Amino acid sequence: MKRARRAAPGPLPVLGLLLLGALPGLWTVLLRWEAAAQPEPRPPAGPPRARWGWGRSPAEQGQPGGGGQKTFRTLLAVPPAAAGREERGGGEQFAVTGLQPPAATASPVERGIFWSRELEEQVPPGFAAEEAAAWLSAARAARVSSLERGGCGRSSNRLARLSDGSRACVRYGINPEQIQGEALSYHLAGVLGMQERLPPMVLALVEARGRQWEPVREELRGSHWTEGAVVSLTRWVDNLTAVVAPAPWGAEPGAGRRLQSLSAGELGGLPPSQLVELVQWSDLILFDYLTANFDRLVSNLFSLQWDPRVMRRATSNLLRAPDGGLVFMDNEAGLVHGYRLLAMWDPYNEPLLRSVCVFREGTARRVAELHRRRSAAAELRRRYRAREPLWARLGFLSERQAELLQARVDFVHRHIAHCRAQAAVL
Repeated sequence: MKRARRAAPGPLPVLGLLLLGALPGLWTVLLRWEAAAQPEPRPPAGPPRARWGWGRSPAEQGQPGGGGQKTFRTLLAVPPAAAGREERGGGEQFAVTGLQPPAATASPVERGIFWSRELEEQVPPGFAAEEAAAWLSAARAARVSSLERGGCGRSSNRLARLSDGSRACVRYGINPEQIQGEALSYHLAGVLGMQERLPPMVLALVEARGRQWEPVREELRGSHWTEGAVVSLTRWVDNLTAVVAPAPWGAEPGAGRRLQSLSAGELGGLPPSQLVELVQWSDLILFDYLTANFDRLVSNLFSLQWDPRVMRRATSNLLRAPDGGLVFMDNEAGLVHGYRLLAMWDPYNEPLLRSVCVFREGTARRVAELHRRRSAAAELRRRYRAREPLWARLGFLSERQAELLQARVDFVHRHIAHCRAQAAVL
């Protein structure tokens, strides 16, 4: 008797597998639809109040050039139980070569690994500390005069006009840890001496019958915000434009998925405007590594697997002021949420850090001090508690998260030392 042949799989299981593989692309399309559907806020009459302008990136506006850099916003909704391990591992590694300074006497680099003082003096000042402090104080005291949809990213966020005439993006997190990550990232930037690159940010408590929110009580009903929720108010300014990553990060990786970097000769031949931008990028990449922020250049690197030209498109959550200064925006993926997803994103964040071997001396000095004292979490806690009245509503890093922050500071310190050793033999 002949043995019966096993039946071939039917079309339905095969179709199911194909649909499962298409889910990332479907998420991207849905997110682009949502961003494109948001109405544009009308600009205020007369000149802008702020020295800098903060608007939305082209991706959030649905404009050309934004590409798919918002692909991974939905990962912010991953609940803690499903986020996976905190340890690194897995994923595809990118091979990198370091960003090396030229040896010429007219180099923009000093002592092998530090941007020259002359070059740093050309970097736009960003949000001055005194100006930021004045806005934060005013925002805490101001009443919210109106809330508008659109202009601030997710559909749950609102653009607020305050009673003093200024405007702010009100961010309502899918879960509280996003607002916590936004606040802690802002104050960590202060610890590192780069807070001028981030728009001023303050926390607020949603209370429909409270003095601050009473004028917009009806709008709050339509927002579906939870009474008593903590939201962030980030200063809105105008006239910012999209930023495409420069070399070595902006070029498409070649064969073997190799992340390109600048050679010494190329760095020396760059015009001052590009060198000034690279100074700021070196801080950005170091900052995103420390916070494990995956919602900026890292998300573009991840998208290479289905979009080979993504690195030539605008970078998520990074905009440029008219004076050339970069603005590190929307940092809610940092620290708390990013630390839960290290296994997924460190295979991209770590090679980005290794691609940089030129640093601002002040940044390197602060990292060295945090490493020597092993005080990264303690310094962040001290600054957070002193400068944010609502810090206790969200709490601080867990013990494990504090350990991860210190471990990442130590890793950056070792990387800087490695770059110094490499420069010494050139």
